[in-house]
Amino acid sequence: MEDKYVRNSLRFFIGVLLLVVLYSCANIASPNGGPYDEAPPKFVSSTPLPGQINYKGKKVEIIFDELIQIDKPTENVIITPPQMEQPVIRANGRKAVIELMDTLKENTTYTIDFTNSISDNNEKNVLENYSFAFSTGESIDSMEVSGVLLNAENLEPMPGITIGVHTNLEDSAFTTIPFVRTSRTNDKGEFTIRNMAPGTYRIYALEDVMRSYKYSQPGQQIAFYDSLIVPAFELTTRQDTIWKDSLTIDTVMTVGYTHFMPDNIELRLFKEKVERQYMLKPERTDEKILTLRFNTSLDTIPVPVPLNFTPADSNWYFLQTAEEGKAVHYWLTDSLIWKQDTLQVEVNYLKSDSMNILRPQTDTVQFTVRRRPVEKKKKKKDDEPEPIEFLGMNVNASGSINLYDTVAVTFSEPVAGLTKDHFYLDQKVDTLWEAVDFDFFPDTTNSLNFFIKRPWKYGEEFRLEVDSATIFSAYGKWNDVYSGEFKIKKEDEYGHLYINIEGSDTTAFVELLNSSDQPIRKVKVKDGGVLFMDLKPDKYYARLVLDVNDNGVWDTGNYADKRQPELVFYCPKMFNIMQNWQVEETWNIKATPMKRQKPIDITKNKPKELTKKKRDYKNEGTQSSSNRNSGVGGLRF
Repeated sequence: MEDKYVRNSLRFFIGVLLLVVLYSCANIASPNGGPYDEAPPKFVSSTPLPGQINYKGKKVEIIFDELIQIDKPTENVIITPPQMEQPVIRANGRKAVIELMDTLKENTTYTIDFTNSISDNNEKNVLENYSFAFSTGESIDSMEVSGVLLNAENLEPMPGITIGVHTNLEDSAFTTIPFVRTSRTNDKGEFTIRNMAPGTYRIYALEDVMRSYKYSQPGQQIAFYDSLIVPAFELTTRQDTIWKDSLTIDTVMTVGYTHFMPDNIELRLFKEKVERQYMLKPERTDEKILTLRFNTSLDTIPVPVPLNFTPADSNWYFLQTAEEGKAVHYWLTDSLIWKQDTLQVEVNYLKSDSMNILRPQTDTVQFTVRRRPVEKKKKKKDDEPEPIEFLGMNVNASGSINLYDTVAVTFSEPVAGLTKDHFYLDQKVDTLWEAVDFDFFPDTTNSLNFFIKRPWKYGEEFRLEVDSATIFSAYGKWNDVYSGEFKIKKEDEYGHLYINIEGSDTTAFVELLNSSDQPIRKVKVKDGGVLFMDLKPDKYYARLVLDVNDNGVWDTGNYADKRQPELVFYCPKMFNIMQNWQVEETWNIKATPMKRQKPIDITKNKPKELTKKKRDYKNEGTQSSSNRNSGVGGLRF
């Protein structure tokens, strides 16, 4: 009887165990459990209440319906009026907590603009353009203005820039007192300043790195609006569409709303041309080269005075400028000097003082070289000659070149006494080579470069030659023999572009741009248009500059002089140029609003919706299901 009871109990236990295992195995690939949460957090309650008046506290708590996080609160959350002492902003479960450190002003509306910083903790759904307001007085201000901020030179939308307003209409207010209300631009360069009181304002943009809320540093990027702004509103209607699904419209409703104005303010961000001049750093990456780098191009090249060494003569270095005059290379010519690990020189140059006035500066500069271990040379045979190390010479003419190209000759070391007589340029006429004349000149930005140019014609063939051992470097190296042939491209390998320009009533020029937004050609507008000849087949874009002073370059603005930067326009259209093809287009520079002019393909600051990676919900669900069931079914039979 007892044995029977034990057997029955054992069977029951095994049966239960089998049921548990079977249930676990059946759930290894469980369904996702419904659609994903794509809804952002929803407001539940707050202290104070939204729009509350006569609030005297300095702590704000906002409760949502789910766990939240605040992305970079010190950067993305804007509190206005501006806070001089940094507030404490944090997420605490379902709460957003803001503690103000400044003393609150009387009869003032405070706005906490979270922009797009709040999202739920799990799916990262963003609560877009959320703001919260309360007042310390008897009423709450409700006016607002909006617009867009663009880079004045290239029409890039400028995100993360402070936008501020002043009720003090004096020009000095921008430079002496903080803004009365602020906002910040989003990823599209758009901004909205909320909870403004009725009145008259001046509006500005400021790259406010120091959070002073005023224009205090000459290097800051700024923008100012020429006209005064007066906030206003109107009650109007709009069409709202309710969708059954992504393809089917359910209902189109007419709803009323408050339209705040102005909502089309265009600000153009620029940096004044008041660049300070100073030395960045000395460098000695090679034992033979001493380098001084500056933040801007120099008008006068510093003369180094030796301190811990004595040159044999005054010609102890060869001077080379580079990087458009911002770098100065001193090539040492005396081996007794360059073999020293540490060299000290005295340098006299012009440096900007605190008032941005250039004054003489004398510095003691030390150059130290880190020598690499000398590689052991392979043992050569007794009759094996010593290998010759030639002067490096690179010529960028090979195969075919464009009609408008210049042949560049670049040396690895400074050369002495170089003239056009060292080069031979021949043109192929029928089957014979005939010597032709050419222009020869040095590169003004890099003294190791030299140019060869002549008025090339379609389909011409040339040969460039240099005899061996005719060009010598400052270190005694000579060149190897050189001979290279090249051909000018034929006319039918090019395309041409003519653009009719409308809307330009002053001096202007058009720059043709490549797909990297870099100018490759520039033509002055003449007789209402521009002609670009001999273009390589490619995609091109166009930028027009209203060149008010007719100096051929884009000029920045100046706040003290109330001078705006010169206006820039982008053609919204891309030009596709093909071989042996002429394209004619008409471009009205004012037909498209400025914020929509620049083609998205060459826009660097793209909106987040165009750059963010779309979520793969299907794969996420599969992975999540797999993770939930990992380790289940560990019992084996």
